[in-house]
Amino acid sequence: MPSWTPEIQLLYARWSYCYVGNLRQDKWGYGFPIGGVAAFDTETGVISPGGIGFDINCGMRLVTTNLTIKEVEPKLKELVNEFFKTVPSGVGAKGFVNINPSQFNELMTDGSKWCVENGYGWKEDLERTEGYGKIDWADPSKVSDKAKQRGIKQIGTLGSGNHYLEVQVAQANNIIDKETAAKFSIHTEDQVVIMVHCGSRGFGHQIGTDYLRIFSGAMKKYNIPVLDRELTCAPFASNEGQDYYKAMACAANMAFANRQVILHRIREGFSKVFNSSPEKLEMNLVYDVAHNVAKVEEHNVDGKRKKVVVHRKGSTRAFPPNHKELPNIYKQTGQPVIIGGSMETGSYLLVGTEKAMDETFGTTAHGSGRTMSRTAAKKQVRGDKLQKDMENKGIYVKSASMQGLAEEAGFAYKDINEVVKTLETAGISKPVVQLRPRANVKGTASLNIINLFFVALLVLFLILVL
Repeated sequence: MPSWTPEIQLLYARWSYCYVGNLRQDKWGYGFPIGGVAAFDTETGVISPGGIGFDINCGMRLVTTNLTIKEVEPKLKELVNEFFKTVPSGVGAKGFVNINPSQFNELMTDGSKWCVENGYGWKEDLERTEGYGKIDWADPSKVSDKAKQRGIKQIGTLGSGNHYLEVQVAQANNIIDKETAAKFSIHTEDQVVIMVHCGSRGFGHQIGTDYLRIFSGAMKKYNIPVLDRELTCAPFASNEGQDYYKAMACAANMAFANRQVILHRIREGFSKVFNSSPEKLEMNLVYDVAHNVAKVEEHNVDGKRKKVVVHRKGSTRAFPPNHKELPNIYKQTGQPVIIGGSMETGSYLLVGTEKAMDETFGTTAHGSGRTMSRTAAKKQVRGDKLQKDMENKGIYVKSASMQGLAEEAGFAYKDINEVVKTLETAGISKPVVQLRPRANVKGTASLNIINLFFVALLVLFLILVL
């Protein structure tokens, strides 16, 4: 079971205030385990791409409607087919937003704000996005030309792996906290909502790859020992550390913009299929939250208020009521927390707590995590059979790859109910409503051999430079 290994503890004990392992995800990742959080002093600590993840600002977005499943059911396939056309998925998918390099620099700097100003969102969307959809310290000059070339055509795309666009229903018996749910705009029996899970695509991955090379030299320069090459890091206050921090912010802003454009396409799709405006359909964003990012935040450490660089990898911010970074609409409730399950079992909307601030730097899990590898899942079920079985259960799914769909079978993931129960028992987030899947556009593309090839090249590179 993954946790903070002795190697991680020994390497980071010198700089970190705390390490909290696998927030109920129990899954190995590159560097940190998936579901890890660690905080480092801004003056004496480090920053590590392996503590953030390569899909920088992979995150979740939840949108409401005023439609019920009874109204949506007859047009569910038409709706999903529309999304499959307008929100490209799979490795190498290209979006419909055509921008020049100068505009891409603006997008990297302004995130969701750029989208709203250019007609891809509502002003209200910004306050319902973590950090208002923008990380201020972004600097496009710290991003390589290769990364920019990979990212400029990917705005408004799902990508591959476990990324998805899902139509869900909030059944009355699954609304756990009715008062909070109503404040999150979930108030009607069998209300239809839409959830999106995706990130910065190849853009963020390229930035991570670029800075692994730079950090390999920085560790020698600053005499930082490394027992695991996946923990490559640099002092946060160093030139290398600050450059990565600013480049990472560019990828995070691109991911916010990516999900914002996808929301725009979702609104267009519903408007087309139901012949009504998104405003009349009350297609309001509940929240957008990141789960692969590092941010400077203030936390209590040893009885003192300190600025720390909080690394969240496969873990989600979960701020309590009255936190200064929350918009006024959520000051009373606390921050919405979106946790994904599987395409067969559903997901949850939760809310942040004060105990999370005390014990996990305001952090909780981001999903249920896998129980088996993708290869193992494909050995147990064929994608086409899984698709038919799901449709028989009332869940319509469309995927870029049948092999990739098999990798995402429900049995390949942990029981989302047990995960949420654990988080509730720990007190680091409280469940508000469980959301059941009814249709899914899956961003899957089975390229395991190619992926393994590139991983092998990366490992070889690290061996050579270290």
